[in-house]
Amino acid sequence: MDEVQVVVAHSERATLRVGDVFLKVDADQARIDAEVEAMALAPVPTPEVLWRKPPVLAISAVPGATLGRLGGPSTGSLAAWAAAGAAIRKLHEAPLPPRVGRAGRGVGELAAELDAECELLVAGLLPADLVIRNRQVAQAALRPWTPAFTHGDLQIAHVFVEDDQVTGIIDWSEAGRGDALYDLATFTLGHEEHLDDVLAGYGADADVDLDVIHAWWAVRSLLAVRWLIEHGFDPFLPGGEVDVLRSRM
Repeated sequence: MDEVQVVVAHSERATLRVGDVFLKVDADQARIDAEVEAMALAPVPTPEVLWRKPPVLAISAVPGATLGRLGGPSTGSLAAWAAAGAAIRKLHEAPLPPRVGRAGRGVGELAAELDAECELLVAGLLPADLVIRNRQVAQAALRPWTPAFTHGDLQIAHVFVEDDQVTGIIDWSEAGRGDALYDLATFTLGHEEHLDDVLAGYGADADVDLDVIHAWWAVRSLLAVRWLIEHGFDPFLPGGEVDVLRSRM
């Protein structure tokens, strides 16, 4: 009998693995609907939807392995990182999906969220100079952008590679129209040393502003710290979100 492995679990959702099947439990059906819709539209390898019975979505496992994790060592060849960049570019050039995704929040909404979060962070969690500096860096992300088909939560743990080819991209609940550079920044968060490899695969003809990538690293980390703590995770681990913020000092 296959063991039940808890992949991730917190108050919002949980993912279990039983053999080659992942069971995603989410009380928010809008997230599940967005995930199924995005996987059907995305021109990159995705898990197969096996069945749905709210609040559970069953999907297949994808072959291969990730290129690492946030706070851990990176793995894989330079060609594998470039392959990930090429897959991300293919996604970004696909026809736009109907929904606005996590990477598509308006500039005003995002600025207000950042400012409120920074006030809470300096109230006792992080040094004021660290927060202020990263809020300054984050400002470069708050600019007009051309909508693209974005994943919205393209963490390194969500992209699987085998033999230097992308075999699957998982966790599409935040997908939709958004800023392409948000995806690139999320994928390379904590692995700045591989940004050039990813961009080599993404394409030299792409308009990629490195200051905006750095800004999105700051945005994502600033907005993640309190959420991670409240949900039982530790952003202070070596190589984690707080270290990403410190790297911008």
